[in-house]
Amino acid sequence: MNITERLHVLDRRQQQSRRIGFLAAVIKKFGDDQAGQLAALIAYYGFVSLFPLLLVLVTILGFILQGNPAEQKTILDGALGQFPIVSDQLKLHSLTGSGVGLAIGVVGSLLAGMGITGATQNAFNRIWHVPFKDRPDFLSARLRGLGMLAILGTLSVVSTTAAGFVGSSSHAAPDVVAGILVAFAVNLALFMTAFKLLTAIDVGWRDLLPGVIVASVFWQLLQHLGGFYIDHELKHTGPLYGTFALVLGLLAWLYLGAQLTIFAAEINVVRMRKLWPRSFFSDPLLEADRRALTSSAEVEERVEEENVEVSFDGPS
Repeated sequence: MNITERLHVLDRRQQQSRRIGFLAAVIKKFGDDQAGQLAALIAYYGFVSLFPLLLVLVTILGFILQGNPAEQKTILDGALGQFPIVSDQLKLHSLTGSGVGLAIGVVGSLLAGMGITGATQNAFNRIWHVPFKDRPDFLSARLRGLGMLAILGTLSVVSTTAAGFVGSSSHAAPDVVAGILVAFAVNLALFMTAFKLLTAIDVGWRDLLPGVIVASVFWQLLQHLGGFYIDHELKHTGPLYGTFALVLGLLAWLYLGAQLTIFAAEINVVRMRKLWPRSFFSDPLLEADRRALTSSAEVEERVEEENVEVSFDGPS
C-alpha cells in the first residue's frame, strides 16, 4: 500500500470516527434532555386526540352512509373497517349521524390537537435550550398551536393517505413509486414547517434540512409499517383481541414516532451548536459538554431580570 492509499484509508477512518462521535453526541443529548418523557407526553395527547377524531369520523359516516348498505359494505371491506368500533356499528347497520356527537367530537379534537402542538412546542424549545423567558406566553402559544394544527393536520392526512395507497392493495409499479414520492414530499413539508414554526428561536430553513430528512424517512417507514400492521395483522384477530391489538399498536406507534421525531430534531441542535464530541461518563468534561450543560442551565431563566451563570470546578 503506497502513501496515497494509506492517506485515503486514514481519511476514511477519521470520517467514520467523526460520524460515530456525532451520533454518540446526539444520543447523549437525547438522554440529557429526557426526550423519552417529552415523547411520551406528545404520544399521550396524540392517543387522546384519536377518540374525538374517531367520533367525528363515525358521525360523518353516519350522515353519509345512513340507509346506504352498499357504501357501508365498501367501508367495511377497507382499512377503516378493521377498527373495532366502526366495524361493529357497520355490521349492525346502526350507524347514524348526530349533531351533538359531531360538535363534541370537533371540540374534543381541537383541544387534544392543541395539546399535541403545545407538547411539541415545549419539547422543541427544551432541546434547543430556549429559556422560559424567551418562549411565547400562554395565549400566543395556544394561538400558534391552533394555526399549526390546521396546517400540520392537513399535511398529515395527505401524507397518510398517500402512504396508505401504497400499502393498501396491489398497484402498478409507477403508482407505488408516485405514492411513495408524494408521501415523502408531504412529510418533508410537514416536518420542515413543524421544526421551523414550533420552535421559539430563529433557525434557518437550510440548517433544519438534515433533521427534516431524517424525520421524514423515519415517519414514512412508520406509516408503511402501520399500514402493513392494519392490513395484514389486525384483520386476522378476533373482536376482543383486535381491540387490544389496536390500542397497544397505536400507543407503540405514536410513542415511537414521537421519539424518532425528537431524535431527528436533536440532530439539528447538535450540528448547529457543535455539541460534539461529548464525554459519555462526564469525566473529563469536554468543551462541548460545558457548552451543553451551560445552555441547559440557562433554560431556567424565567423573567428578564434573571440571569443564570454557570461555573465548573477543575481545569477549564
